Amino acid sequence: MQSHGKGFNLPSWSPRLAMDKYKRDYKSEMTDTVDLVIIGAFHGRGKRAGTYGALLLATYDPEADTFESVTKCGTGFTDKDLASFPDILRKHEIPRKHSRVKSTLEADIWFEPAVVLEILGAEITLSPIHTCAMDSIRKGSGLAIRFPRFTGKYRTDKAAEDATTSLEIVEMYRKQLKRISET
Repeated sequence: MQSHGKGFNLPSWSPRLAMDKYKRDYKSEMTDTVDLVIIGAFHGRGKRAGTYGALLLATYDPEADTFESVTKCGTGFTDKDLASFPDILRKHEIPRKHSRVKSTLEADIWFEPAVVLEILGAEITLSPIHTCAMDSIRKGSGLAIRFPRFTGKYRTDKAAEDATTSLEIVEMYRKQLKRISET
């Protein structure tokens, strides 16, 4: 059996080994929720036509006073959430990406950083697309939250600048690596 970072090459299929790979891929390595800022949205398709299919979320970098994309979230939302997002976000809609937003993704709709949501994900990974903590772990890579889901909690008690910082995501990533190496 050989490890190649994303799983194992198995000479033959085995239910026990398949379950080990499933657990590694889908168990939650993130133990804490994060508070992320909505910076953009993507139009929904199919069942979500007429509303947003996913939201582009960011961390805050207090040193640069910028918001850095960290994930695109489309799960955990109730039908009520999906119906209310256009009304909640309409007053924050802007014609182009905000000058304080760092994102290589082009959202269908951009918002001024204002609304904060509580998010839980499976793990934090290196990303060539997201700009959170770009170049701090590896040159040309930022950090991203894999399999993000909305917890149902709107953080109305927080301003955008009170969101989880990019440095906090770096610290969570390093703790996650330490836990993985210990297992």
